[in-house]
Amino acid sequence: MTDLHAVLGATGAIGSAVADELRARGHRVRAVSRHGGGTDGLAADVTTPEGAAAACEGAAVIYQCAQPPYAKWPEEFPGFTDAVLSAVERSGSRLVMADNLYMYGPVKGPMGEDLPYAATNPKGRARAKVAEMILAAHREGRVRAALGRASDYFGPRGLNTILGPTVFAAAAAGKTARWVGDPDVLHTVSYLPDIATGLVTLGERPEADGRAWHLPVLTAPTGTEFLDMVWDAAGGPGRSAALRRGMQLALGLVNPVVRELGETWYQRDRDWVVDDTAFRAAFGEPRLTPHEEAIAATLAWFRGRA
Repeated sequence: MTDLHAVLGATGAIGSAVADELRARGHRVRAVSRHGGGTDGLAADVTTPEGAAAACEGAAVIYQCAQPPYAKWPEEFPGFTDAVLSAVERSGSRLVMADNLYMYGPVKGPMGEDLPYAATNPKGRARAKVAEMILAAHREGRVRAALGRASDYFGPRGLNTILGPTVFAAAAAGKTARWVGDPDVLHTVSYLPDIATGLVTLGERPEADGRAWHLPVLTAPTGTEFLDMVWDAAGGPGRSAALRRGMQLALGLVNPVVRELGETWYQRDRDWVVDDTAFRAAFGEPRLTPHEEAIAATLAWFRGRA
């Protein structure tokens, strides 16, 4: 069987980390993006049937790390997923979906994979629909698929994330690092290379198929603890602040990006903690990057970019 692993969205934060992890493990990689590039790059628009078919052809495993623009999830994600599923079905590949936690809606206590898809907001319902489509295709025997779910992520190349501009880019520039939400509640954060390690593990283990997995993480810090670690890595005290609900509502009147945050504010006003017990029981204790090391590497990347 071929050892070709295709990464859809290979120039994005998660996709590029997955491609790096695959190369480090010695797999052949097809790095798929709209513009291609690199020795293992392929230019393809995977939102179209033709582009998705070209991306998936001949691959043993497909890592779906691409997604529509954040504001367009409700309108575009289901159709996008249908194109990818059809291509995976034709190619006979296995599918690993890079997923998140939006479908659960407001929660109490640590989040396990058995939670219902209770989100009522448009983005949460879009993510629930996508997960349901993939798992239904698996049950029907059309594809073999697994989903790997992560919380808010950070890391090198992590630009389009709640932690990138407000925390790391700000700290790298010596400006105020802002935690979005209540800084005194626990909030699981995922480091991009650790997400990639988890997703590639799912790709290498066929017994993972047929369900969603919470990718392994370290103990959740509070926002205040996380910001303190950022400033420790930066080499000294800096300015920290929180963007709380009242400020979000006020800024959202004039800033559409900030306004979008209100839809899922329940992820920011209470403990938001991932339970990764199932993954650890199935695949063993993971190799995770300590928070301090991960934060230092992320800050160095943002400083280099500046």
